[in-house]
Amino acid sequence: MPASATRPSGVGRTIGSVSTPDGVAGLLAEPHHDTGPSFLTGTRHPGARLTARLWVPAARRPEQVILHQVVDGEPVVTPMTRAGATAAGSWWQGTVALLNPLNRYRFLLLEPRGPRPYLWYHAAGLSDHDVPDATDFKVLAHDDAPQWVLDAIVYQVFPDRFSRSGHLRQAPDWAVPHAWGTEPPDAGDAASAAWYGGDLDGVVSRLDWIRSLGADTVYLTPVFPARSAHRYDSTTFRQVDPLLGGTEALTRLSRALHARGMRLVLDLTTNHTGVTHEWFRAATSRPDAPEVSYYSFTRYPDRYDAWLDVPSLPKLNHQDPALRDLLVRGPGSVTAQWLTGPVEADGWRVDVANMTGRLGQVDLAHQVAEDMRATMRQVSDTTGRPTWLVAEHGHDASRDLEGPGWQGTMNYLGFTRPLWSWLGDPDPADNLTWLGIPTSIPHLPGDAVLQGVRLYAAHLPASSWARSMNLLCSHDTPRVRTVVGSRANHLVAATALFTAPGVPTVFMGDELGATGRTGEHSRTTMPWADGGDSDGATVGERGSWGPVDQVVLSRYRRLAALRRRLVALRRGGTRLVHAGPDMVAWTRTHPAGDVLVVLARRACDSILVPLPALPAGGVVERHCLDGVSVVHDQEEAVVRVGATGPGSAVVLLAPPGGPRQ
Repeated sequence: MPASATRPSGVGRTIGSVSTPDGVAGLLAEPHHDTGPSFLTGTRHPGARLTARLWVPAARRPEQVILHQVVDGEPVVTPMTRAGATAAGSWWQGTVALLNPLNRYRFLLLEPRGPRPYLWYHAAGLSDHDVPDATDFKVLAHDDAPQWVLDAIVYQVFPDRFSRSGHLRQAPDWAVPHAWGTEPPDAGDAASAAWYGGDLDGVVSRLDWIRSLGADTVYLTPVFPARSAHRYDSTTFRQVDPLLGGTEALTRLSRALHARGMRLVLDLTTNHTGVTHEWFRAATSRPDAPEVSYYSFTRYPDRYDAWLDVPSLPKLNHQDPALRDLLVRGPGSVTAQWLTGPVEADGWRVDVANMTGRLGQVDLAHQVAEDMRATMRQVSDTTGRPTWLVAEHGHDASRDLEGPGWQGTMNYLGFTRPLWSWLGDPDPADNLTWLGIPTSIPHLPGDAVLQGVRLYAAHLPASSWARSMNLLCSHDTPRVRTVVGSRANHLVAATALFTAPGVPTVFMGDELGATGRTGEHSRTTMPWADGGDSDGATVGERGSWGPVDQVVLSRYRRLAALRRRLVALRRGGTRLVHAGPDMVAWTRTHPAGDVLVVLARRACDSILVPLPALPAGGVVERHCLDGVSVVHDQEEAVVRVGATGPGSAVVLLAPPGGPRQ
């Protein structure tokens, strides 16, 4: 079918095992429920009784809808009531009781005289067979994660490469000085030793730049003393590296952020230390030292477990309660120290959280996370400042996000990898790989990508997803611009970043079109117009990678402002609307009005979105970007979306019965 053709049957492919031959096809033929404020109403707390709302398209006419919930490990089934109907479909509602720490539920549609009399609707979709509880909708009864995170836009800073304050410091013995603006090494010892001299007062001098991007939270990679530029091989957790200006400079940064209404998130390595860390040096000084049990020696003192067998990064042994007291548990811990005065940081990103406390037959990861969160809760109760606990996790984090531990994760599996595999350049100049998979990044169709996202999302609470970092890339990966290969695809990725559920997290330089083949090569210096040594919020014309992309910079600012203004993009639920090979669409659902988001990676077939099927009352405003067009036919109550090339659209919809403009 040519790109200009229209698919008369509606909105494209089916994800899951059930489809219908009627005019509303694919995803919009499914019922819909999400745990956002449009579909699950009421105040959430232990013992609460919430109202769950289910939208059932008119193509399905169930005689009964049953809400199936697991309570105290036992299934409980209750009939739902039909609460209203339109020509496009009907609303059903029932009660979800928050009686357990994690509450699971799904819906059973019974249509005895229909072609499929027995249908389960669950978070992974619609099934005509029995399904496990694992893909039920999930709600935490006690969710003390901070509300401010839902509205946050995070800017990630790698301190050595962001900005210099002008204070002259002598290079340490481990470092190889590099001139600001030169290309960083891409791997090995040379990458760890490359020192550019950025510091924390340099970050203070550029806060107006960060705020101009729409970001309100700064996440710093580690600031503790170490023997590398990345500082994940810390020598102590009790002070800030003097090369960065020391604890005084971190205090100045935190106060400057708070004065602007912004926040600070720090980076803590709970899985390992450096081999020169004060604890490890004490542990290897004598066999009866108490610090010996902080690590796992297989032959004292020269054989020990280490992160991925890297001998310079000995692994911490969380079976030792004294270690947990020092690092994560209680008011005297490292965790508490930097959240209280004088620094008063607003949260922690935890490095290698997926491996923390895990070694062979030992698995204390959930205990460590719970200890850390309890400590942070105590600090918050004392200071009145809710803090954020987000974990690094490169793959499936679902089992680690269901309890009183990590509040969110770095959402590589649910956001970064799917977007890369859809938008990635099919013929990259560099043979990019990631996470050890022995193949280049695959180039997948949108329906396959969204099926993976939906299945993963079904395995964890939406509130944990909402407080996870969404990243186009980070200091550990190739740059998004290198992965997708063009400005056009970078702009599409940016729309996804600012509209998908989760916390948009921008790695410094992405907004300028920076490139990078590996994590180390991506750690480029910012191309300040003043050379990096003065106050200011102006970038130059070129970075170490080439020209600064002002078009991308302008788009990041526009999308951040749009996210700030439209509450559905920050606090709404999510519904998948279309999944074609080259175009995907979803809505962010919210009582104030849903937002339709469309992404296209190339010219493709147009789609029709019947607004009553969403349901929505009309189009309030539309933002068509690059190759995507949106035409609202008011008489037919449909939106026609076309794509002549890569592009995106963000469309604010009126609630059902609202204004039709």
